[in-house]
Amino acid sequence: MNLEPHRALMIELAERSGEFIRPFFGRADLQVELKADLSPVTAADRGAEDLMRGMIRKAFPGHGIVGEEAGAERPDAEFVWVLDPIDGTHSFTAAVPLFGTLIGLLHQGEPVLGCIHQPILRQLLVGDNRSTSLNGRPTRVRPARPIEEATLLTSDPAVVATRPECRGFRALMEQSRLSRTWGDCYGYLLVATGWADVMYDPLMNLWDIAALVPVIRGAGGVITDSRGGPAYPATSTVASSNPGLHRQVIDALGR
Repeated sequence: MNLEPHRALMIELAERSGEFIRPFFGRADLQVELKADLSPVTAADRGAEDLMRGMIRKAFPGHGIVGEEAGAERPDAEFVWVLDPIDGTHSFTAAVPLFGTLIGLLHQGEPVLGCIHQPILRQLLVGDNRSTSLNGRPTRVRPARPIEEATLLTSDPAVVATRPECRGFRALMEQSRLSRTWGDCYGYLLVATGWADVMYDPLMNLWDIAALVPVIRGAGGVITDSRGGPAYPATSTVASSNPGLHRQVIDALGR
């Protein structure tokens, strides 16, 4: 299957949406609304998704689209684009660059292409399950290391604290060399580029996950749900730099 036309569009989607998002970042007058689930949304989220939807409709009119802000169009199509225009809106609204745009492509329901784009730092990570590149250069997860030398990340410890696997993850964090909340999609970028070892999110939506799977796998990492099951579709995510460490994390979460 030739995905080069899809890859070219994905890169264009990331670049064009980044151009749209960038002027909103760090603005003191940025208006923030709360959605029904109490998550924040801004004109940057909505406008970037609208922009990408229009580009996809023009390039591939038969493809489906699923987005966080505007819902689903033809979700049963052979190819479906999955969009999260700003993953990490809390960080975005606080002028913290630990957010990004997630763009995933499904073929017959399976993630085959994905990207994480950080428009402020201008980092574009693209993966296809076999390889991953950062700004056009191949990138890999870091070599295997024990938990005592590992960096563990999660987006929100307050959310982790509400989950039954909290004690297991807390124990892992105490064993690790470094634990931080460099989270949302940026944590997965750090795993895929060799700067962190584990990223864990106990609550995820489909638009949070679709892009991550081809990126992590393409960089040589492991990605599943928090029980070690399929990464997509799922409601939780663990990404690790190597199988041994991943198994240790899954076992700890399951205790």
